[in-house]
Amino acid sequence: MSGQSLLVPGEITPIRSVPGNIRRPEYVGKPAPAPYTGPEIQDAGTIERMRIAGRIAAQAMAEAAKHIAPGVTTDELDRVAHEFMCDHGAYPSTLGYRGFPKSLCSSLNEVICHGIPDSTVLRDGDIVNLDVTAYINGVHGDNNATYLCGDVDEESRLLVERTEESLNRAVKAVRPGRQVNVIGRVIESYAKRFGYGVVRDFTGHGINSSFHSGLIIPHYDSPHATTVMQPGMTFTIEPMLTLGSHDYDMWDDGWTVVTKDRKRTAQFEHTLVVTETGAEILTLP
Repeated sequence: MSGQSLLVPGEITPIRSVPGNIRRPEYVGKPAPAPYTGPEIQDAGTIERMRIAGRIAAQAMAEAAKHIAPGVTTDELDRVAHEFMCDHGAYPSTLGYRGFPKSLCSSLNEVICHGIPDSTVLRDGDIVNLDVTAYINGVHGDNNATYLCGDVDEESRLLVERTEESLNRAVKAVRPGRQVNVIGRVIESYAKRFGYGVVRDFTGHGINSSFHSGLIIPHYDSPHATTVMQPGMTFTIEPMLTLGSHDYDMWDDGWTVVTKDRKRTAQFEHTLVVTETGAEILTLP
């Protein structure tokens, strides 16, 4: 594995502005979102609006990813995604969510999730997760992916490749009538083939007009995840696999989650809707 030094917090730039004509989620300016009380199964109109939000989120992430290179800051990646979403009439869902100060999450190397973009400079050999969510027409679309920065060691490259494959396999396992624990069962069984850890305390989630609806999608085989999938149900699958333990620590910023053993970790995510025969990915560019 790469012998690079561990990450430390950088300097966070001021909060970016969003044009006043762009609709904000209800939680902006509040300490927490209002509890979601609506259905997990969405109507056709809501799903179509989620396709739009998902497409913008996927395009914003792809645009930011074009700028991944040694010497670029994570704050610059945030700027690119922020401007793309605003230019397309979408609000960056993470901006102001429970006080999060940026428009995407940038999680490098040993960071499992929720890294805050700052003055951190990307290095040759880093792996870089970008997590982008767009809010438009009253709904969210949420996706993330892990990218290679420069010349990445083989162990890290395989981790990234296999984490994406675990997501692909999980999406294929979605069927109406199955319990959601089949998703985690597929991910965990695949990850165990390579000795990877599967993060347990951060999960997929229901998503619609709410960023996180309350529906939980574990990425391990949980006997408690007995919710039955039904057509029209919308949620994310976002496996986080590690080269070591799934245990974690959190930085003092209250957001940045790192592996306890500081070994590398990768993540991929899509928002999807359950169909009559399987799943449709809503976060395609």
